[in-house]
Amino acid sequence: MTRPFICRGDDDNTYFVKGKAAGRRSLIAELVCGRLAQSFGLPVAPFEIVTIDDRLISLSHLSDIADLGSGLAFGSRGVPQAQELQFNKISDLDLTLRNDILVFDWWVRNSDRCMTSKGGNPNLVWDTLKDCLVVIDHNLAFEEDFNKKSFSETHIFSDSIGTLFGDLVERDRYESRLFGLLDQLDFVLDSIPDAWWWVDEGVPALINRISIRNMLNAISEEKFWRI
Repeated sequence: MTRPFICRGDDDNTYFVKGKAAGRRSLIAELVCGRLAQSFGLPVAPFEIVTIDDRLISLSHLSDIADLGSGLAFGSRGVPQAQELQFNKISDLDLTLRNDILVFDWWVRNSDRCMTSKGGNPNLVWDTLKDCLVVIDHNLAFEEDFNKKSFSETHIFSDSIGTLFGDLVERDRYESRLFGLLDQLDFVLDSIPDAWWWVDEGVPALINRISIRNMLNAISEEKFWRI
């Protein structure tokens, strides 16, 4: 959906770069969630705001290069020899990490981590070199029409919802951690390139600072934990 391009940076690392075709909203969601997830302690794939030179576009022989576009874009560093997480491996993962990913996705309204025994796309990969899990893709976070019921049925770690959300001690612990992240939100939002807040001259992106803050402030409401 976001049409990422595989690019090599001037640091010699390979990046999955999301640019013009991804849309401003996706780029903002990736950067905000990526930085908050890092602070939350999730093993997010390293990422950067990358600069795509006009010459790369004008001299390219790729027929769809316009989908990348020039200027500032979001680059997620590739994980060498990565494998998509398989459903039968879920129970082998550390329970605390599984719960952290579940709660964070619930908080940022990210339903795009679906997997059941019938298949799906968890947007989680296994780094076979470091033998660890890597979290990728938050481009669909901050859903205005976030469906809690659907999330609770399809999220890869949804089996933990009943126990975790009903545990008042665990809820208090997570609330404390998430409130701490809210203290960083202004800094994170200020780091977003000004151009990303606009689709075109005078046309704002389909997300803004106020809507992001309002969604994340839902952690202060009792109904936050209700399905």
